[in-house]
Amino acid sequence: MAMKKFVLLAAFLVFGKLLMAQYDPKALEILEAMSKKYKSIANFEASLATLMTNETEGVKEEVKGKITVKGEKFRLLLDDQEIVNNGTTVWTYLPSAKEVNIDNFDPNSDDINPVKIFDIYKKGFRYLFLGEKTEGGQVYEEIDLVPEKKNAQYFKIKMMIAKKDKSIQSWTMFDKSGNRYKYVITKFTPNLKIDDTFFSFDPKKYPGVEIIDVR
Repeated sequence: MAMKKFVLLAAFLVFGKLLMAQYDPKALEILEAMSKKYKSIANFEASLATLMTNETEGVKEEVKGKITVKGEKFRLLLDDQEIVNNGTTVWTYLPSAKEVNIDNFDPNSDDINPVKIFDIYKKGFRYLFLGEKTEGGQVYEEIDLVPEKKNAQYFKIKMMIAKKDKSIQSWTMFDKSGNRYKYVITKFTPNLKIDDTFFSFDPKKYPGVEIIDVR
């Protein structure tokens, strides 16, 4: 009986540690400070370097882009596409195909967009503080986000947050097919003068573009 109680106690302690790791208070403290920082900024523009790798298939692709954000609105410009979201409608423009896809924006969707990354930890994720890393003379706090849903598109998101000012240096998304998508912020400019019309796509400015409306 005594041995059985000892085993049960040991199992309980291990389970308790796992729960703490899943919802790490240290990680939450850092994430809350990071989120508060970006929520206090009216709008911003950021230059991004995106690296997609798959070690198994020997794939390594790098794309540079720029994103402008204002509340839930954003405009993301990449080498091969442009995504515009005015908080209600999403336009995805593909220059090579000369087409634009139009869809409704669903703020409750599980899809990860560049705006959601600042608040993503608040719903549907466990989080764990892994420690500090020094890169280029800067100290970063490393945090892993793990989806609660087993069928989530990504099984982990790794965030690197500057210890000094709680700004995001990078985040990496790991999907189940072995792909890794790393986004690095190379330049950040806050509080610009941006009109709301900037977050709408006008097909008239793109002669010959095919409109595919799936709303």
